[in-house]
Amino acid sequence: MPPRPAPSTPRPGPWLVGGEGIAYGGDYTPEQWPEEVWAQDVILMREAGVNLVSVGIFSWALLEPEEGRFEFGWLDRLLELLHANGIRVDLGTPTASPPAWFFHAYPEARVVSREGTVLGFGSRGMAGPSSPAYRAATVRITTALAQRYGRHPALALWHVHNEYGAPVSEDYSPASAAAFRRWLADRYGDLEHLNAAWGTTFWGQRYAQWEHVDVPAATPSVANPTQRLDFARFSDHALRECFVAERDAIRAHSDVPVTTNFMAGSCPATELWQWAREVDIVSNDHYLTASETRPEIGLALAADLTRSLAGGRPWILMEHSTSAVSWQPRNVAKQPGEMARNALSHLGRGADAILFFQWRASRSGAEKFHSAMLPHAGTGSRVWREVVALGRDLGALAELRGTQVRADVAILWDQESFWAQDLEWRPSVDLDHRERIDAFYTALWQAGHTVDFAHPEADLAAYRLVVVPASYLLSRAAGDNLTRFVAGGGTLLVSYFSGIVDETDAVHEGGYLAPLRRALGLTVEEFLPLREGGSVRVGGEHRSDAGDGSAPPMPELEGTVWSDDIALEGAAVVSTYLDGPAAGRPAITRHTHGLGTGWYVSTRLGVDDLMTLLDRVYRDAGLSARAGVAGLEVVVRHGVGVDYLVALNHGDAPVAVAVDGHELLSGRATDGTLKVPGGGVAVVRVTPGA
Repeated sequence: MPPRPAPSTPRPGPWLVGGEGIAYGGDYTPEQWPEEVWAQDVILMREAGVNLVSVGIFSWALLEPEEGRFEFGWLDRLLELLHANGIRVDLGTPTASPPAWFFHAYPEARVVSREGTVLGFGSRGMAGPSSPAYRAATVRITTALAQRYGRHPALALWHVHNEYGAPVSEDYSPASAAAFRRWLADRYGDLEHLNAAWGTTFWGQRYAQWEHVDVPAATPSVANPTQRLDFARFSDHALRECFVAERDAIRAHSDVPVTTNFMAGSCPATELWQWAREVDIVSNDHYLTASETRPEIGLALAADLTRSLAGGRPWILMEHSTSAVSWQPRNVAKQPGEMARNALSHLGRGADAILFFQWRASRSGAEKFHSAMLPHAGTGSRVWREVVALGRDLGALAELRGTQVRADVAILWDQESFWAQDLEWRPSVDLDHRERIDAFYTALWQAGHTVDFAHPEADLAAYRLVVVPASYLLSRAAGDNLTRFVAGGGTLLVSYFSGIVDETDAVHEGGYLAPLRRALGLTVEEFLPLREGGSVRVGGEHRSDAGDGSAPPMPELEGTVWSDDIALEGAAVVSTYLDGPAAGRPAITRHTHGLGTGWYVSTRLGVDDLMTLLDRVYRDAGLSARAGVAGLEVVVRHGVGVDYLVALNHGDAPVAVAVDGHELLSGRATDGTLKVPGGGVAVVRVTPGA
């Protein structure tokens, strides 16, 4: 295949004011402790190598104890103490948790659930994002903070709100309904266009007056799916409007960068491609899911997604945990060395700041059993020793700051498609977009490939392979973009139930897969989902996946959940259904379009079978299936004239890595082979071509 363009070097963006090296620290809540404890904290922070803390995130009730009256004395003293000890500040706006007085004064600002329940005070969570009272109050407190601290010498970053979309994303209050109608009027212009987009002639739902359009609250049967999709879009927009209002209030008084902490991959309420355009620096919170047997893969996925949202620029790991969290059904503690591997995996995948929730473990409240840098067990604990060791290691890795991660493979990520696919009455309850993304990502991870994520309409020219695990909603523009990618020499791999509907959740004119018809050389005539627990065998003697006939037959694979009745329009058959509802029909196809190839797999393959399929796909993409060692994660950051290989051994036995360079954590040369102990990490400075 022709060579693909090299990935472009991302343009420099803003970074933490006054920060050097890798930022290290976490959320600090000194308001939970007597002031005499603060002095002890900063001494221990310096011992641990902490150089950045996030403060004020849940302090609204202390900063504005009654409406319009501010008390900043304690925060003044805190920032001066931190500054005197060389610790930079990520200053939060406390708007994720309004005070009790606010809800007493403005009961109409409370969130209403889809079932009509008014949610009360006493938990974490914000008011209704469309509430005028809430908007005004957030701008007031944010403006007061920016006026007072916008040029404070300790200030490195502004931290607006906290984890937008959790726990509140959708609000069905009257204020939300009025804002939804305004948003729809801006989107569609008039009711004629809204009725057309929502298909309201179905079930007699046509609207004649704007006042009749409401939020999609609980209904006797399935609600209009396009109305539900638009409400998800609106809800995301309303949250983002809140962020922009606070950000702009800050910018009127401060030129310090502004961020808010995403939950990339774990919060379905936010369309993060749009959010990433609004922040100065992308930051993310990530917590391991204790029930996962290979949590390091999910961690890597979240880190790769965050780097992609950042456009390849360095980003901030704003929160992760030193050990167990407090909110999962079973909060499993991290094993010795696991915290460092987690942190350095994020670092290897582009993070230039490694922060935790939180600095000192809380004695009271809902998160008192959440781990911390300074745990309840104190400085004699294993966790504390590992926190100090990690700070020392990050100091030794300061030269990685600003280097870049590159990828030849992209996976499509489109939250609007996920919203649409997850609505009711789809062809099978077993359809799961996240399961498919995780499966394809795991197969690529195990083969040693670094992965970017991309929006379907983004520029894909830098990639050799683009994977489409779950793009149920695919616009014509996105289909044209992917078709151009293939025609220009790219390799496209598409999974089932993709390219089905347009932006209004209407089936594409031309039928299923219509936007990718030219790229894939086929259409799907009918869905053939499998019964619960059902499976199909996929195989055959076809050698049509190699133009020179050199490819051996595809071995027999097992599919579950799904099959398609495919009508070929030029695609070659790679594998056939050997049984099931599509027996004798194509199961996996390959199509040459322009200078590239489009692959289609019409059933759910497990990770091992996906790896077998990908071995064939890699050949078209000019990629090698890197034979990895089980449990070994390797990623490279690229600098100017120097690379940094980060090797993490998630297994128990030592592994050898062929690399010649200088290992930064030990200070030793590798002499061609690096041995990484079980559970260990190594970072090697390599001179390319040397």
